[in-house]
Amino acid sequence: MKITDAKVFVGGPKKNYVTLKIMTDQGIYGLGDATLNNRETLTAKYLQDYLVPCLIGMDPRRSEDIWQYFYRGAYFRRGPIAMAAFGAIDIALWDIKAKLAGLPLYELFGGKSREGAMVYAHATGADLDDLIESIENYVAQGYKAVRLQCGIPGMPSESYGVSSKKENSKHFITNFLGDKPKEEIWDTEKYLRYMPGVFEKLRVKFGPDLKLLHDVHHRLLPREAAEFAKEIEQYKLFWLEDPTPAEDQEAIRYIRQHSTVPIAIGEVFNSIYDCNKLIEENLIDFIRVACTYAGGITHVKRIVDLAGLHNVRTGFHGAPSHSPISMAAQAHLNAWAPNFGIQEYLVLGTPECDALFPSKHKLVDGLFHVSDEPGLGVDFDEKEVEKYEYSLGFHPVTRLVDGTMWNY
Repeated sequence: MKITDAKVFVGGPKKNYVTLKIMTDQGIYGLGDATLNNRETLTAKYLQDYLVPCLIGMDPRRSEDIWQYFYRGAYFRRGPIAMAAFGAIDIALWDIKAKLAGLPLYELFGGKSREGAMVYAHATGADLDDLIESIENYVAQGYKAVRLQCGIPGMPSESYGVSSKKENSKHFITNFLGDKPKEEIWDTEKYLRYMPGVFEKLRVKFGPDLKLLHDVHHRLLPREAAEFAKEIEQYKLFWLEDPTPAEDQEAIRYIRQHSTVPIAIGEVFNSIYDCNKLIEENLIDFIRVACTYAGGITHVKRIVDLAGLHNVRTGFHGAPSHSPISMAAQAHLNAWAPNFGIQEYLVLGTPECDALFPSKHKLVDGLFHVSDEPGLGVDFDEKEVEKYEYSLGFHPVTRLVDGTMWNY
């Protein structure tokens, strides 16, 4: 069996999805996702010019050897662009192998450990009342967990993950389109004074059973993060995400010494070498890597296995930049992983997206159920993608009130 061709497509409804399709001489094809948010053309070009030519003639069943070929064969290793491209290839190869076996992908990992995997939605509000309305909306849909972000009184502009317009509260997703990054203003003191009271009111309103998550998005210094984590322990968050920049991993140790709040980190990590010490030393509770950015199923499965040895659970990244292909790959891992924790879920289930990526996966009462179709269980319509063109976009950038650049 040989790979005969591979094509890269860029486009999708309101997103520049980068989709890889690998064809074989037996008529079976596999799909992969190389979408790197706001850097999409880079992964597409890397695939087209450097990786796809090497794939032609290879045996797609040898996914381990092919992964090592690209990873070890690259003198300058890792990084989000390379690992997202490797990840797309790897996901597509696993798709092919499962289709050859006539089995859903999770069966190749060892079968299901659960029937449905708990997901969390993004609840957001321009103010507390708006946030409560957003949470109520998701609870009514059956979600058992929500990530909450709230506008801070006196903050001079939109802060991370929060719209200044109340009408966006139910389904707010940041719009990254534009020829320059938008600038957000951040005030740490206002944030630290206000947010603990938000958690207190939400616990009173929704009780102890609803799982509450919160993303600081790297905005605090280590001492500030430790103080904040200690103060909010009493509200029993499911996790506190990215309390301080991930590059300074010793900072996580400092937070751990002061608080028992569960810590989730890793969505910006690209490999096991970014997180092995955090896992082995029990400095985190949830690992947030993604199949795309962290090199595909082969590499992410290694991270999951390592995490399981140290009682660290999964909490894969699932922002809208992940197409239904990478979300399906993660869904199969979630079905299998004995140390599964939760899955971020923000794929837009619009008719346009469903037409581009048809599947029988389903979300019921806050649980994601993978289909039993062979492979990933997601297809791709090449005719549909012709409707879409690439649109330039950037993540926002963040400044402090005095104009100093800060962590987005």
